[in-house]
Amino acid sequence: MLALTLAAAVLVGLALGVLGGGGSILTVPILVFLAGLEAKAAIAMSLFVVGVTSAAGVISHARAGRVRWRTGLVFGAAGMAGAYGGGRLAQFIPGTWLLVGFALMMIATAVAMIRGRRTNTHATTHGELPVGRVIAEGVAVGAVTGLVGAGGGFLVVPALALLGGLPMSVAVGTSLVVIAMKSFAGLAGYLATVHIDWTLALAVTAAAVAGSLLGGRLTGRIPEHLLRKGFGWFVIVMGGFVLAQQMPVSMWHAIAAGPAIWITPAVAALVISVTGVVRRRKQRSPRH
Repeated sequence: MLALTLAAAVLVGLALGVLGGGGSILTVPILVFLAGLEAKAAIAMSLFVVGVTSAAGVISHARAGRVRWRTGLVFGAAGMAGAYGGGRLAQFIPGTWLLVGFALMMIATAVAMIRGRRTNTHATTHGELPVGRVIAEGVAVGAVTGLVGAGGGFLVVPALALLGGLPMSVAVGTSLVVIAMKSFAGLAGYLATVHIDWTLALAVTAAAVAGSLLGGRLTGRIPEHLLRKGFGWFVIVMGGFVLAQQMPVSMWHAIAAGPAIWITPAVAALVISVTGVVRRRKQRSPRH
């Protein structure tokens, strides 16, 4: 299981290196279901792994001029406050609830990935987030990160791109600064009540950093939209798996006894998905 955990950790680094996010979304399930850690210990360790891996990833982006330090530091400072508070608040919430919240965050961010981000045609290379909005956004995103160990790049990157007007490549590089800062702050909040196996944490981190270096080399060679959508569907499946693991046995018996309980929502979801695809195709089709 240790070998599987380390191999999966490489995927964490690949996600951060290629997509600029997704590290925490993968790390928590890996640590819970492969390494066998308790929920809160897994979340705390994931904050350390993602924080170090993101900090390592900043180096290559900074050398290429894809980091806006002022924006990243302001957003990161606000995120650290929220992440520390979220980490301290987590001690009062049952681990099962945290995993359910984490799974819902996985699904929400995966849907955003599959839909894609709108290109900001008015983006500027030196755009900066308004101070008031960056503090509010930073605290909110940081609180989610500290509480459930999720909400990194897939929340920070859109905020930097849409609110700050940064190009996507610059938003990705800058987001790694923010992710590293608030991950370490969230970790500090957890360390007050949670013990971490540092030997395992360092091993997983080393594998993730190696994956991030490989991901950096792959960037640009594989179409980003294919990676984003494929990763998004993968995260949806994992999110559903985590939710299923938290469902009580009585609920499974109810589902088995009454197929309509799950058939009706499934059909409704399928209809909504097909309708959305048809609408997007109509919008993209050339007008005559």
